[in-house]
Amino acid sequence: MKNKQIKVWDLPVRLFHWVLVVSFILGYLSEDDLMSLHTMAGYTVAGLVVFRLVWGVIGSRHARFSDFTYSISSIRTFLTDTLYLRAKRYIGHNPAGGAMIFLLIASLLLTSITGLAIYAAAEQAGPLTGLFTNPSEFMKEALEEIHEFFANFTLFLVFIHIAGVIVESFIHRENLA
Repeated sequence: MKNKQIKVWDLPVRLFHWVLVVSFILGYLSEDDLMSLHTMAGYTVAGLVVFRLVWGVIGSRHARFSDFTYSISSIRTFLTDTLYLRAKRYIGHNPAGGAMIFLLIASLLLTSITGLAIYAAAEQAGPLTGLFTNPSEFMKEALEEIHEFFANFTLFLVFIHIAGVIVESFIHRENLA
């Protein structure tokens, strides 16, 4: 009997995912050299995160946050079972994948907010301009450090996410890409 292919992710989630991938890479690689591209990519990431927050509440079944919110003990059990190659198969996000989505969204949100804050503080532009009318150099540098930390933390999470997809694909002999 052939395995039946199931389309779990709706079109909005698929588009969100791949536009986010491209936008994050563009933003990450364009940092200082192409600031207009970096800014455009950052605004795109911020808009995508806002969209995903909304879609996580009103979207299709597997897109909703309620479909992949698990307890810490469920996440721990799943990770332990994964180490022993006996992890249960899930339709949609497994406990580790669900936790990763929340971590990625939080990190991307903090990267976006600090990017907007830098733009306001350094350029007196963007939606947060009124909050940074006369920022000190220390404030600007602190915002840049925090922004860079969350961008790098997001990249770290992305590598873990990719590794998790590879491991899960191997364990269950499925193409999750």
